[in-house]
Formats: sequence, structure tokens, C-alpha cells
Amino acid sequence: MRRRIARLRTLTMSAALVLGAGLLLAPGPGAAAAEPPPVTDYCGDHCADILPPGANGNATLAEILSHRLLGTRPAHADDQLGPYDALAAGYPSLTDGKLTEFFNDASFGVEPDQVASVTKPRDDVTITRDKKYGIPHIQGTTRYGTEFGAGFAAGQDRLWLIDLFRHIGRGELTPFAGGAPANQGLEQQFWPQAPYTEADLQRQVDYIRQTQGERGQRAMEDAQAYVDGLNAYRVKAKDGRYFPGEYVLTGKIDAITNVGEIKPFKITDMIALASVVGGLFGNGGGGEVESALSLLAAQQKYGVEKGTEVWEKFRARNDPETVQTLHDGSSFPYAGKPDKARGTAMPDPGSVVREQLVYDREGGAEATAKNPAKAPKDPVKAPKKLKPLQGVYDKGVLPADLFGSAGNPAHGKGMSNALLVSGKHTASGNPVAVFGPQTGYFAPQLLMQQELQGPGISARGVSFAGVGMYVQLGRGQDYAWSATSAGQDITDTYAVELCAPGGGTPGKDATHYLYRGTCTPMDKLERKNAWKPTVADSTAAGSYRMQVFRTHYGVVTHRATVDGKPVAYVSLRSTYRHEADSIIGFQMLNDPSYVKDAATFQKAAQHISYAFNWFYADSRDIAYYNSGANPERADGIDPSFPVKAQQAYEWRDFDPTDNTSAQTPAAEHPNSVNQDYYISWNNKQAKDFSAAGFGHSAVHRGDLLDDRVKKLTEEGGVTRASLTQAMAEAAVTDLRGEQVLPELLKVIRSKAVDDPRLAQAVQQLEAWRKAGSQRKETAQGSHVYAHPDAVRIMDAWWPQLVEAAFKPGLGDGLYAALTSQLGVDEAPSAGHGPTGAHAGSAFQYGWWGYADKDLRTVLGQPVEGWTKTAYCGDGKLDACRDALLKSLERAVAKPASEVYPGDASCKAGEQWCADAVIHRAVGGITHGAVQWQNRPTYQQVVEFPRHR
Repeated sequence: MRRRIARLRTLTMSAALVLGAGLLLAPGPGAAAAEPPPVTDYCGDHCADILPPGANGNATLAEILSHRLLGTRPAHADDQLGPYDALAAGYPSLTDGKLTEFFNDASFGVEPDQVASVTKPRDDVTITRDKKYGIPHIQGTTRYGTEFGAGFAAGQDRLWLIDLFRHIGRGELTPFAGGAPANQGLEQQFWPQAPYTEADLQRQVDYIRQTQGERGQRAMEDAQAYVDGLNAYRVKAKDGRYFPGEYVLTGKIDAITNVGEIKPFKITDMIALASVVGGLFGNGGGGEVESALSLLAAQQKYGVEKGTEVWEKFRARNDPETVQTLHDGSSFPYAGKPDKARGTAMPDPGSVVREQLVYDREGGAEATAKNPAKAPKDPVKAPKKLKPLQGVYDKGVLPADLFGSAGNPAHGKGMSNALLVSGKHTASGNPVAVFGPQTGYFAPQLLMQQELQGPGISARGVSFAGVGMYVQLGRGQDYAWSATSAGQDITDTYAVELCAPGGGTPGKDATHYLYRGTCTPMDKLERKNAWKPTVADSTAAGSYRMQVFRTHYGVVTHRATVDGKPVAYVSLRSTYRHEADSIIGFQMLNDPSYVKDAATFQKAAQHISYAFNWFYADSRDIAYYNSGANPERADGIDPSFPVKAQQAYEWRDFDPTDNTSAQTPAAEHPNSVNQDYYISWNNKQAKDFSAAGFGHSAVHRGDLLDDRVKKLTEEGGVTRASLTQAMAEAAVTDLRGEQVLPELLKVIRSKAVDDPRLAQAVQQLEAWRKAGSQRKETAQGSHVYAHPDAVRIMDAWWPQLVEAAFKPGLGDGLYAALTSQLGVDEAPSAGHGPTGAHAGSAFQYGWWGYADKDLRTVLGQPVEGWTKTAYCGDGKLDACRDALLKSLERAVAKPASEVYPGDASCKAGEQWCADAVIHRAVGGITHGAVQWQNRPTYQQVVEFPRHR
């Protein structure tokens, strides 16, 4: 194994100038220090990664026009999409030697003959980009210079995206990008989760600087250097007229005169950006009001005792049959159901009203509220050359439900997967890992590739654009790490008792509440947003005001009565007012003097406050740690329901000043070193670590990984290729077909199927199941599945069979309440996931576990954690079979044009296209559809042969 030395400054300054890439700016703090020694890369050529569509996420106006008219794209805008797509067809014959056909070489540095450009934005930093993919490799001789370079490179690759997301984080999307209904919906969905004033944002900066010791001060210095670099690029791009063309299309800069502004970035923007990232991927819990309502529906149908029992079976806090990351029997009790609950604040039936958010709608906002599907348009008179770009943002820059369902906040769009195998079971004797975040498909991507080498920093991987001071997921000199969204319960709902300041009787709309016995005014936070039509967004001019009330216990989400007294339900997230505290953990992960082994990796992860599952691999060990600011709750609290806002029921040591409280110690977080293997696909972490929401039942998409990796581990001799094959096969497999269809067929085949059409359908489903239940092309580019009729039947049948099996027994009301808590299906063609339809991610939330348990109960098979009598056919095999056959008959009769109704990208009936992954255009560059894969967006394949 060759020992690779990473020398990022592969060109002299004179050579860089010959390339035309020398950009000299005025020296700043700490410039011109001595060059650090070269970094040893202990992975050799055994580390690989990929992030579609490409590293370059900026495009000038001319490049956007050329793309729309001629189909061209800027360099490195889509050169990683082809290899990513090809894995779906190529994985069966994969070998270690072929990995680089589908992944990039993720070694440190750039070989001299592979250098495309070298940029020196300051004397103490060099940005080297490689020829193949244009990834920035940043080498600093000072820490300030390193971070300045990171910010500068972020501007080069993601300036428009960073600007867009800072406005989302501040609740100001419509004034920035336009008033399209989706933009209105997105800011209305996100801002109430993290409503801050500028003073609130600055206070979080000060908190990190003042309470986190030397590392906290260094982190804020790094953040400032990053912002300085970002601003330096912002100025040069504006003055040089090579800024992203979206600024012209949205009316920020005049294309002819260059008059206009890209507003300077501030360190508080990084806090706003961090709140967006955390809101998308690192939250957990919430939805306690919705849980209370569904429990009341169960109790109304069955009575309190039986209704509660039935509800708990569906809630499945600790389902004994669900797949777990830690399968060694270790127990980590957290957020479970207490033996005797205290302080629960259940609403009086019929009293719950959602808090109003939007007021004073005018113009286009008022019309959109009445009919979002027909938002009024008022196109501007665009110059002739811009006509092809008119209305590119009329459907919004991002989906309105980017942050999950407003009716079901416990189900955020947590994604990502991980597969790791201990060296005891690999061919080389070194651990193997295939892992990455499943962050959706955007163009440009939310993540940005980079390598950082400087004093105290040595890492390569990805960071979320705009907060890339450190690599957040990637590799160090002799180790790699990644994460999946964990979603454990770090959000609670409190019922604050309303009061009248003068001592009168409060109404449900009161704006004062009792805080530890004192009638206290709520804080009113507002955002007044207005927009005008632009070339990009033709939505008619409009405006509105968003308003939330904030208490010491969180932000008001609902009003109700509890035992006849008016209350406001408020949501308290442990990471509120601490959006960027996790920066300390990321700083540690990038520091080669800190992370040296599995133990120090786990210590670093302990400093990350968002809810993530962290995985680690080096040449000796694999490890796991579940991070999160898990609050220590008072004894007897049931976190699944609202709690009375009284001191006896508060989080331990709760102080509302900065929203601090006692948190569970690190040893109580699920953690492990060198289990035989680990898998994670947002499944349950460990025994007794209670699920925060519905959906962790007997069948979970984690089973698609667990079954395959368990088999590989038992056989031994695992390689990078074989573990990648396990991931890739799971990525094109239908969970319902693999895990539930066998039981469905057993019930149906309990008697002969006489109807010829139904018999044919059953045979098609059986053949599909025997072939692996895959949704995969017959050959790359064919755009036809190998078993199209079976896939269509399953897509049409699943929602109907669930309803046929459960609705008659549960009744209309309870069935509606439970399906509002957990949707019945998430097929690839459905409009879900972080980018809406065509999002790749599928089968995370659904009723497959319930159906599996119920069918096994009907068949008389052993079942744990379910009711004694099945719902399907009231537990009778013949009746259940009849219900399933009737629903199958309806599904078979449903034509493909109804199963796949078509959208802006696909014609009705186009099955492959309906499933296909399509990158959501956040900027002006678009990309074509690729084969559906349910896999990480950014993915690493690593096997370290040596260690320091």
C-alpha cells in the first residue's frame, strides 16, 4: 500500500498566475505564516465518495441562458450525476477495483498533473481545484487563512444557495425570492419553529463565545473568518460581474448597469443557517397535541382502558420486533411511558384550535390564501433575452413542506443510512464502512464538497453550504465519520395556563400566562413580508404579517381548554436558542490532535446537540454514538403528551434565560464500539430508547439493510464492494414487496384464486417477489421496470389493502386520527421527501409494520406487541382474504395513468419517470431524471489500512 502524502500547494504562485487563477486580496489577521508540514493520508486509495450532481453550484446569467437555450451546463455542474446513477445497474458486478467507476477518489490533496486551477485569495491560503470534479482543496498556513479560504470557496460554489437559505432561516424568503405559494408556505412552516430577533441571534453567538471556553472562542473566530472569506468573494463576484445570475432574475442586480447589491453576510446569518439545517435533519419529537387527539379518538371508540391499550400498540414506543442499530441487547432507557404519569395536560374534547400565524394579507397574498392553486400572476416586462427564464420560480424555489408535515411535526424528513462491519468479519481485517446523509436532491446540492488543511484542521468531506467552517461529514487523516438523523424526543409540549393581568377571567386568546405563579406577558414576535413580481417569479405583488407568541416554555402552537381552563400549548425544543452550539463537536471532529480513536470520536460527538446517530471507522475499530441535547425530564412525565407548565413538571434545572436545563449524561445515550456490524436507516437505536413518533414497528426500511449486512457478516470476508452491493440492492428494493407481500400472498393463497384476472395479478406479484421486489430498469437507460405490472399493482393496492384491513375495525374516526399520525405509504412515486416528488427517499413512514403484524396474527403466527385479535376480517382468515381480494380487484382495475397521474416532469402513466430522482432546481440550472435509488445523497466508501 503506497503512502500518500497530501501536498495541496502543488503549484508555485507563478504557476498559478499562468493559469489565470491568482486572486490576491489585502492581507488580514495572521497572514503569511510558514507553510505547515505535509499531511499523511492513511487511507491510501481506499477512501471514495460522491455527491451529485456536481461540485459547481453557481452559474452566471449567461450560463443560465445558455443552459436553457442550448442545454449546456457550467463545468463541474453535473459530472458526478452519471456515476451516481450508474450504480443502480452496475452494482451486481461490482468489485473493489471498479468502485472508482461509481465513486470519486477521496484521497487528500491533488496530484500535480490533476490540478485545474489554484486561487490565492490571501497570502496564507491556497484553493486548489482538481480537473476531474473541480472540488476545492483548501490549504492554509494560518487558521484564519484556512477558514477565510473555506468561506471564499463556498462563495465560488454556492453563493446564491447560501443567500437563499439565510433568508429562509430569518423567515424572509418571499421578499428575497418572490411570493410564489410554495415560498409563502415554506416560510410559514419554518419561521414558527425558530423565530428569532437579531438580538436573539447575536445572543447565541455570545453564548458560544462566553460559555464554551477556548474552543468556543476559536469557533466564533473561525466563523468570522469564514464570513470574511464569503464576503470577499461576494464583492469580487459583484464587481467582476460573474455573480450568480439568479440575482438578476429576482431583481437584485441590473444586468446592464450592475446597479444593485448582494447584501453582506454576518456571523448571525450563520446562526440562522444552522437553524435551517437543524430543522431539516437534526430535530426530534414534538407532535404531542396531535398524539393527544388520536388517543382521545381511541378512548372515545373503545373506552379509556382499552382505547389506551389500542393506541399504545400503534404508537409502538418500544416495539419488540422493530429493527435496532444496537442488536447486542444493551438497554438505554429514554423518554419511555412511565408507570404512573404525572402532569399530563390532555385537552378537553373539541377544544383544540391551531394558533393563527398569518395576518393582514394583501394583494397576491390574500388571493393565494383563497386558492393556492390559482395564485394571481402579474408578469413583469422582461427584456427579450430573458424571456426564456420568465417564471422559473413561479412554483417556488423549494417545496412548501420542506420541513415535514405541519399536521405531524414528529415526522420530520430525517434520512440517511449507514452500514459498518467490524474488521473481524472483513477480508482485510480492517473495518469497512459505507455511509452518508440522505439530504434530498437539489441543484445545487445543499451539501458542498471541500478539503480543509490548516493549523488544527485536517479533513475532507462535505458541509452544509454557508456553515462550512468545518467538514461536517467526511474523513480525517486515519478515520472517517458520518451520521443519520436520529429523531429522538428533544421537543416537548407544555400547557401554559392563561391569565388576565388585572385578575379577570382570561379567554382562549389571552396573551398572558402563569409562569411560576406570576401572570406574565407573552413576547410577540413578528415578520412583515412583502414582494413584487420579478422575471423569475410572476406572482402578483402582495404582503402579510406573520406573528407568534413566545413564552418561557416555548412558542404557542395551539389553544385549548384543559379541565375547562383556557391554556396555550407551547412547543419547547432543547436546541432552541442553541442552533449553532454543535459547532464545538464539528471542530473536534476536524482536529487530528483531538480525534485519535473511537473513544475520542465519541467524546467529540457528545458536543453535538442535534439528534443524530454518529458512526466512525478507522483501521481498527467501528463505533457508534447517538448525539442530542436530551433533556432530563421530571419523574413521571409522559413525553408523548402535553405537560402542565408548572415547576414540578419542568425539565430539571430549567432556566428560560438561554433555554438551558440538565441533560442526560453521555453514558445514557446509545453508544457502542466494535459491535459485529451496525446499520442505520433512521430506525430505532436501541432497546428501551423510545421512539419519538409513530412508525418504528415490525417492518422498517432498516430491515432492508439489516438482513443483508447480517448475512454478509455471518459469511465473513466482507469487502468495500460487497458492502456497497448490499446498500445498492436495498436502494432499489420495494420494502412492501420484500417484507409484507409474502404474508399477503399466504392469506390470499389460503384458497384457490378463481377469478382469472386476480389469479394473473397474484402470479405477477409472486414473480416480482421471487425476483427480489425491485423497482429497477431492465437495463440502464431502458426506462422500463423488469416487472412493471407487479409494481403498478402494488402501488395501487397498498393504500387500498391497508384501508380494507383496518378501517372497518377501527372505525372512520380512529382510522382518520391514526393515519394523520402516520401515513399509510411512502412509495417512490409519491410527493414526499425533502424535495417533494422525485426525492429518492422512500418507505420511511408507513403502515407496513402494522400490516405485517396483523396478517401474521390472522395466519396464527407468533407476534409480539400487537392485539390478540387481528383487525383484518376481525381476525378471521376467510374474511380477511375476502377483504384483501376485493381491494386487489380495485387495484388491478386502476390504470397506470391513475396510479401515476403525471406532473411537470412526467406524462401520466410513465411509471419509471414517476419514481425517478430529479434534482430540484434551486438555481437556474436543471438536470435530467435518473433511476430511482433510495440511498444517501453524499456517500462515502472507506476502509483504512493503517493508523497513526
